[in-house]
Amino acid sequence: MGTATESDDRSGGAAGAGSAAQSAADGSVVDGRPWVRAAVWSAALTVVLVVTALASATVGPVSLDLPTVATAAVNAIGVPTSVGVSVGGLSAFGVTVPVPSVRAEYTYLFDLPVDRTGEVIVRRIRLPRIALAAVVGFALAAAGTVMQGFFRNPMADPSIIGVSSGAAVGAVATIALSVSGPFGLQLSAFLGAILTAFAVYLIATDGGRTPVATLLLAGVAVQTFLGAVTSFLLLHAGQDLERAIYWLMGNLDNAAWDEVAVTLPVAVGGFLVLLAYARDLNVLLLGEEDAHTLGIEVERTKRVLLAVSSVVTAAAVAVVGVIGFVGLVVPHMLRLVVGPDHRVLLPASAIGGAAFLVATDTVARVGVFAGGPLPVGIVTAALGAPFFLYLLRTREVHSL
Repeated sequence: MGTATESDDRSGGAAGAGSAAQSAADGSVVDGRPWVRAAVWSAALTVVLVVTALASATVGPVSLDLPTVATAAVNAIGVPTSVGVSVGGLSAFGVTVPVPSVRAEYTYLFDLPVDRTGEVIVRRIRLPRIALAAVVGFALAAAGTVMQGFFRNPMADPSIIGVSSGAAVGAVATIALSVSGPFGLQLSAFLGAILTAFAVYLIATDGGRTPVATLLLAGVAVQTFLGAVTSFLLLHAGQDLERAIYWLMGNLDNAAWDEVAVTLPVAVGGFLVLLAYARDLNVLLLGEEDAHTLGIEVERTKRVLLAVSSVVTAAAVAVVGVIGFVGLVVPHMLRLVVGPDHRVLLPASAIGGAAFLVATDTVARVGVFAGGPLPVGIVTAALGAPFFLYLLRTREVHSL
């Protein structure tokens, strides 16, 4: 976890981060330029995301032209007109527990003429997967940006405190124990992730203070232990072993609008909270003592950043499995471009993460390199790791 020597290019270096933090702290940026830059970068990356999504929807066993995809996407725009609650059952060991689920009915705003076969393919198969990839990429990149700033280390990612490992235990346990029910797998993974984050926080906290180094070490230890638990559960998964391993690889094969509807509010709500703390995160880069001197409630800020990042990561991992490198590569790459100011970096990374995962899932879905579909987690690792090594060799990893 060491830091590299500072180079002449200081866009990602400690001095650049300190300057951005000091500027945020003393209010010297009175003309709102960071927020203007954030808006410009967000708009540009949103265009990239939309183009990537439309291009992705044209690709598949049935090729579709761009006008058909665009028209079908417009026809898919709707507003909820009624919301109902139904009760299903979550079954395990012969015991059924009632679990409520929310169902919404939508009124669609447009009915443009389009080939109906193409519209069905786009709206029912491709768009849900693309939308879920965008939401998950958005969440993981946002959480990764905050974790890198929180730990002041560019090698940090959303799973650094064991959230992904906790989700893996919850999901694999559900599969191995044949628990069934609406959102049973996702719910177990989400609870496992949240409980793990809470446990790591309790272990690392002493006397009301949570040292970052202790939190990191506790996260590593808990990850190792939960990895052993997951391996034990896999040994007893029986005929469900393949399903469990496939989940651990991270995939979007069973994406549906229901999963998008559940994950999107958590991702967006968590992002807005994190964005509200972007200035405080800048100041924390100066060090906890300096941040306290500048009026930041350090421990409270750390608790909020840690809790919200964990919830956002848990929501993403719960629906798609463990997908690596999105929260590591995207924030680091964009930090080299937009700088270390989290008021700009956080929204840019979130939207960039959405575009990145949509693009990599397209490669996974089409099977460009394997002759058939792949779990997207394999593709993000295969593309992300070499690119990150390229950054290491050409642009030095800067301290935050």
